[in-house]
Amino acid sequence: MKVQEKAMIPSEIRRILDARHHDPFSVLGRHEIDGEILVRSFLPQAAEAWVVEAGDAPMTRLEGTDLFEWRGDALPRPYRIRWSDGHGHEHVAWDPYGFDPLLSDFDIHLFNEGRHWHAWRLMGAHVQSVGEVDGVRFTVWAPGAERVSVVGDFNRWDGRCHPMRVRGGSGIWELFIPGLEPGCLYKYEIRNRDSGEVMVKTDPYGQHFELRPKTAGVVPAPADYDWHDGEWLARRHGEGWLHRPMSIYEVHLGSWRRGPEGEFLGYRELAHALVDYVKRLGFTHIELLPVTEHPFDASWGYQTTGYYAPTSRFGTPEDFRYFVDHCHANDIGVILDWAPGHFPKDRHALARFDGTALYEHEDPRKGEHRDWGTLIFNYGRNEVRNFLVSSALYWVEEFHIDGLRVDAVASMLYLDYSREPGDWEPNRYGGNENLEAIDFIRELNNVVQGQHPGALIIAEESTSWPQVTRPTWLGGLGFSMKWNMGWMHDTLEYFKKDPIHRHYHHDQLTFGLLYAFTENFVLPFSHDEVVHGKRSLLYRMPGDEWQRFANLRLLYTYMWAYPGKKLLFMGGEFGQGDEWDAANQLDWYVLDYPLHQGMQHLVGDLNRLYRDHPALHQHDFDWQGFEWIDCHDAAQSVLSFLRKNGDELMVVALSFTPVPREGYRLGVPRPGRYEVVLNSDSSHYGGSNLGQPAAQSEDIPWMGHPHSIVLTLPPLGGLILRHSG
Repeated sequence: MKVQEKAMIPSEIRRILDARHHDPFSVLGRHEIDGEILVRSFLPQAAEAWVVEAGDAPMTRLEGTDLFEWRGDALPRPYRIRWSDGHGHEHVAWDPYGFDPLLSDFDIHLFNEGRHWHAWRLMGAHVQSVGEVDGVRFTVWAPGAERVSVVGDFNRWDGRCHPMRVRGGSGIWELFIPGLEPGCLYKYEIRNRDSGEVMVKTDPYGQHFELRPKTAGVVPAPADYDWHDGEWLARRHGEGWLHRPMSIYEVHLGSWRRGPEGEFLGYRELAHALVDYVKRLGFTHIELLPVTEHPFDASWGYQTTGYYAPTSRFGTPEDFRYFVDHCHANDIGVILDWAPGHFPKDRHALARFDGTALYEHEDPRKGEHRDWGTLIFNYGRNEVRNFLVSSALYWVEEFHIDGLRVDAVASMLYLDYSREPGDWEPNRYGGNENLEAIDFIRELNNVVQGQHPGALIIAEESTSWPQVTRPTWLGGLGFSMKWNMGWMHDTLEYFKKDPIHRHYHHDQLTFGLLYAFTENFVLPFSHDEVVHGKRSLLYRMPGDEWQRFANLRLLYTYMWAYPGKKLLFMGGEFGQGDEWDAANQLDWYVLDYPLHQGMQHLVGDLNRLYRDHPALHQHDFDWQGFEWIDCHDAAQSVLSFLRKNGDELMVVALSFTPVPREGYRLGVPRPGRYEVVLNSDSSHYGGSNLGQPAAQSEDIPWMGHPHSIVLTLPPLGGLILRHSG
């Protein structure tokens, strides 16, 4: 366009042509001016254009531009524009600028107040009908933008074609584009109002994305999956999870199993293979490393870009719904790892979304994780809290997820987390607590558990922060459960020691009972314990091959008998030898060898024992279900305790040295026969088969109890006995 011609174009129209108009609806579309109808349409590919509902009236091109105008006496709404391109092809479409706003003022108010708990219904891309016209409504929050456009495969990714309508001072932009259908690819092109920087961003509320490395959003079809888990959900809502057995199998879907060419399995394939396996081994729940969309495989999903989208690596959202439904049909719960503590700096996603620090803090002392090279959410901003709380509800409501495990809670709670002095800013009281994050966490727990009783919110919290799993109205954070990181660390530190030295470190096993009932604890041997040079659990055990396997069998027996829910990362159940490699499937071939088969048999039997005997799970979170028999036998490295529920009584005896101990006397509270229901040294599990099937009590007081039994304790072995009267 010549400079002289450009100077003659009104500034309002020039801003449309330059794709920098803040209010495109004031120029484009249908307008009544002095009793006359004016229609303007920007058609960069058009040679000629007509207004269909005006009797195919021709439009006039504004000289030197791609903007067309028509003036007339009457025109209904909505109306269509027909145009021909330079190749003689004709196109007809309803004019997006002929429609009124679709979002209600009340919805916008709730969103800005941070109280729109179902924000995914408001924001993002949604197939919608306006009268008789079908299309897609797009909505995005970008308060720092001068102009926002929807770009996609339907407009050649041209940001001039579909600029959006801003809704007052809310920062929300919306546009209904008629004729679009599910499957269209789209992004948002955003021009910052201060710098003029133009960015192309994925939809923060996108529900489906292209397979990485591509990043465009995919317009989702309306969810119409036919769920069959009503009975499961009713039971989840009605039963007290505190007193139910919970044994969790933690899984990274991309490396549990792969196809014959090393390809990912889909959600539907995984549903059948994984559920069959987990059910056979007796686990009650599957916990998935994040399946929220993420650009980088090596982040394992913890650096999320799509907080509302199951990753397309394994299929579509409908495929993931099938996965969850199939789990529930087989009485398997599904927990999803969820990472609201940080997000990656990838330019296509949330980072500086509208050219400002919108989702993060501007100050890097608050807004950046030094360890991970990621950004921290600004929990003090209403719309950011709304984004995260709504995301949590989305997975529970739309995908029937049974719980969320919240990653890296400690990094959220402390302003000085992993920071040097001077590299953090105290809160308004001078402390290191992140008050805004605390408020967010409490709101998250109140909303999700209030809306869906029985849905679990589990904290990965590694510090001594008090009352993590206590109600918010008592001053707690309100989580359902917390990973017992202290128990995990002390236990593995103890087990890695040569048995000859263990008597010096006996307190590493007994100390945990001093705080075991201060929170609702999960006992985790997670993916974090088998990566970054830590080696597999099997190879963290000392000794020769036999001792390594015996130690690991003893470790699992101790864990399953100890108060608390259980979590084990995939591969641990059969003694995976190599450290976990997310780029390859587990070493399933080792199950050709008897010791690995035995380990798998043991885990299955422990799960069934734990599930079938209320004494081992009914009181996981209170002293009523636990009593020491003897915690002081450091000299022989032996622990013994009771697990109880009503009349059911279980005796647990654990020997942490490779020395058989015959004639070992234990005090018991009741007379009668005590049957061995599990011996980790059984030949069925690969052990030496030392021990006895049962013990009869004697009227010899011992260890503060009126009766006692005499056992043969196997080397590096654990016995669980049940009182049978």
